[in-house]
Amino acid sequence: MGKVIQFFKESYAELRKVVWPSRDDVFSSVGVVIVSTVIIAAVLGLVDILLLLGVQAIF
Repeated sequence: MGKVIQFFKESYAELRKVVWPSRDDVFSSVGVVIVSTVIIAAVLGLVDILLLLGVQAIF
């Protein structure tokens, strides 16, 4: 049981050392992720459509 308590104490000590991002940093990162996701989805959709048209033209 002593090792479990020691683990939680050490985990808590390590979490106190973490430099957490500010609210503005988090919102900025979320914006980048959303924009990147939309761009990648659009590119993959375009590639899918082009491949579909290519296969339909062959067959």
